[in-house]
Amino acid sequence: MISKKNFAKVSATLGAVALGVSATATAATAANADTIYTVQSGDTLSGISYKFAKDNSMVNDLAKKNNIQDINKIYVGQKLIIKSDGEVQEYNAQNAANANVADNNTQATQQQAAQPQQAQSQASQSYTSNASGSEAAAKAWIAARESGGNYGATNGQYIGKYQLSASYLNGDYSAANQERVADQYVASRYGSWQNAQAHWQANGWY
Repeated sequence: MISKKNFAKVSATLGAVALGVSATATAATAANADTIYTVQSGDTLSGISYKFAKDNSMVNDLAKKNNIQDINKIYVGQKLIIKSDGEVQEYNAQNAANANVADNNTQATQQQAAQPQQAQSQASQSYTSNASGSEAAAKAWIAARESGGNYGATNGQYIGKYQLSASYLNGDYSAANQERVADQYVASRYGSWQNAQAHWQANGWY
């Protein structure tokens, strides 16, 4: 995350040792409630301020209320309470108890929501394409031209080996799901991989 003007980009550290590891920040939140924010790898004070205030206005309060001596260094696992009115409080037992949050309930809800996704991901790992012979050859031909056969390739909204729209993959970018969705897409749009290949050769896309 890039901070602006006087705020250098310095990653949060594990035990104040490792710098520069980026990851998505998370926060436990409830509707119309305060937020208990847990610092993640890659966070900066200015980045946290931008997350909640859309500018750098909270940086000094974040540092002052949490006894942060160096605004360019925060620690993974450190917790901050961001009040619903934008006030910053140090995270401690008393403030956490007084804060209007549903941290445990939020975690339980997130875990429940993750279960169907995990089941879907596990199911997708067992997929085997039915394409064979000339169909398999046409499929491989398209994959080679779309991504060089790379499941991790990205180009804007297009993801993976077959450069499928992210909306088609529904958040599951596993190799198995890419294979499944590619087969479904081609079957519904072209009827066969050979037809899709012919379209690609004529138009440069499929």
